[in-house]
Amino acid sequence: MKIKRRDFLKLFGSVAVGTSTLSGYSAQEINERFDPLNEKGIHPILEKDHPYIFIDSCMQIWPDAPFQDAHRYGVTSYAVTAWDPHLDLDQALEGLMFWHLIARKYPGLSIANTTEDIKKAKDNKKATLLLVSQCGDFIGTKLHRIEAVYRLGLRMLIPAYSLSNRICGGCLDRTDHGLTSFGQLVVEECNRIGLLLDCSHLGKRSSLDIIEHSQKSVVFSHSCTKALADNPRNITDEQIKACAEKKGIIGLSPWGPMVMKTGQTKRPTVEDFIDHIDYVAQLLGSTDNIGVGTDMSLGTYPDHEYDPWGSPAYKDVTSSYNKYVTPNIRSPLRMVDGFSNYAEVLNFVTMLKKRGYGNIDVGKILGENYMRVFGQVWK
Repeated sequence: MKIKRRDFLKLFGSVAVGTSTLSGYSAQEINERFDPLNEKGIHPILEKDHPYIFIDSCMQIWPDAPFQDAHRYGVTSYAVTAWDPHLDLDQALEGLMFWHLIARKYPGLSIANTTEDIKKAKDNKKATLLLVSQCGDFIGTKLHRIEAVYRLGLRMLIPAYSLSNRICGGCLDRTDHGLTSFGQLVVEECNRIGLLLDCSHLGKRSSLDIIEHSQKSVVFSHSCTKALADNPRNITDEQIKACAEKKGIIGLSPWGPMVMKTGQTKRPTVEDFIDHIDYVAQLLGSTDNIGVGTDMSLGTYPDHEYDPWGSPAYKDVTSSYNKYVTPNIRSPLRMVDGFSNYAEVLNFVTMLKKRGYGNIDVGKILGENYMRVFGQVWK
């Protein structure tokens, strides 16, 4: 059964846990023969868990997800997009509290407020929900809202989602005006209360401004390297180095459009994804600043809708992938071949080791690096 966005809202009130209208992302081409059992929101259960803490630093969960099985996919902590980008405070709170409800209803899940929560979940063969916001629009001009959502469990914040707002510039907008004067206050308040700043989806100047202004480490939760794949969502060597100098994390993503190398016309593979990991490791001289943000889903990803009034000419993220691989946003083909569902994290580990990464390096990449930063930033 293909569940439409409007049906989500009927079932779960005003809860919103992703986005259906994305500037710079092509609308879904409807396929009436769509098979919900063959899509990127369905994951095989692992009968035996792996030994690593696996923190997926960016993903989405939809209301028809198999919550009862979420702790059996090999993920220790899902950094779940807690509400739609661009929502106001009332809607953000509805989305945020939905995850507390889910954690209360399903014994295999809990909210990650501390690193100890994540360690405990791993020891007990459970999983945690790490609540994140991919946009700071809910803040408006009221800084106290940042502390309010932190106290309710939010642990990571992207200040702007691809488009510019009153905090900073987005990566898909025509201009990147950098961090605003108000944005400086947002960074300072996040530092004060312990909310981790995430620079994915931001313009280059904005991300560099935030890294410079922040007194704490920041992360890129789901990006790849612009040197290998010249996609507007990817980041430059300068951004990677600046993040690492602040002891932050570059969360590389196996999402196909960001892995697809410049000029490539075939579906990228897990080997192509590891090329991005190799690139960052060689650029920085170690694996100490590398993580993984899959951008996968649990449950049915909703349609990307066309705006009949048209949309601004934002930078395009997916057209080449749509042309050469698939335009179906729910297809497993949207992820790299060999790491298109959570169970294939085992294959990812095998391929990392074949590339020469030792067990310690694998552990760092999968989650230990994030655990270090969480421990340093969260309060």
